[in-house]
Amino acid sequence: MSPARRERDERERPGRPRGAHEVQGVTFRDEGEVVEEPAAATVELQPRRVSWQKMVVLPAVLAVVLLATWLWYHNADLDSIASNALGDGNVWLRFKQHVELTVISTFFVLIIAIPLGIALTRPGLRRAAPFATALANIGQATPAIGLLALLVIWLGIGKKAALIGIIAYAVLPVLSNTIAGLKANDPTLLEAARGIGMSTAGVLAKVELPLAVPLILAGVRTALVLNVGTATLATFGGGGGLGDLITTGITTQRMPVLVLGSVLTVALALFVDWLASIVELLLRPRGLEAGA
Repeated sequence: MSPARRERDERERPGRPRGAHEVQGVTFRDEGEVVEEPAAATVELQPRRVSWQKMVVLPAVLAVVLLATWLWYHNADLDSIASNALGDGNVWLRFKQHVELTVISTFFVLIIAIPLGIALTRPGLRRAAPFATALANIGQATPAIGLLALLVIWLGIGKKAALIGIIAYAVLPVLSNTIAGLKANDPTLLEAARGIGMSTAGVLAKVELPLAVPLILAGVRTALVLNVGTATLATFGGGGGLGDLITTGITTQRMPVLVLGSVLTVALALFVDWLASIVELLLRPRGLEAGA
């Protein structure tokens, strides 16, 4: 077709795109003509993982509760026994000891339970998994106060016995969730990863662990809350913590001491659980989210 005729056709049919022609009802386009692609659809942004309600509501409630407790404590009529139990920075000291017990015990739980859970899902040690889980079950099934008493008899009074008792009590959730998360992985995905040439360590680091992250983090969150609660019993082994305030308030029948120790323990447990839930949402792989 000559250029003059082509231009005339285009003028006669202005609605037709440039370079498009029709012969006997069949539309075709000149060779070399650039086809204008339709505009890409707007990509819908994924919702935020952590909403502002999740970030604000619980900390605000805890702040209000702690403020009300502080005002009540400062307006309470304290006798000499209650003043001695709560004065001279004793509350801050017990709170700091409680946080230290929780952080140290959680650290050791993680470095013990997660590597052990990974090892027990490997072919060489897979048969030992029921035995290790049963041993961890014994640690949690034993009453915490009884376990702590046995450790004090063995190791003596001090923070060491309290830490070992807390660790033994919290290993099971992380260990069992790590094993369950790794066992739940789809074998076809693992075979596909090996089929593209990934090493055993690469499959573990890039496929197995990311898929097991939700279950592992759920176990860590449970262990954290358990550690905060169990750390109150450290007072019976000379480990300190907020349990000192609670037991002092009970034995001396001083309500301000008991209430302050109890409120601080509950607030710390709720705050730790909230913080762990935020970390759990942030570390969860996006590919595992619903609708991703």
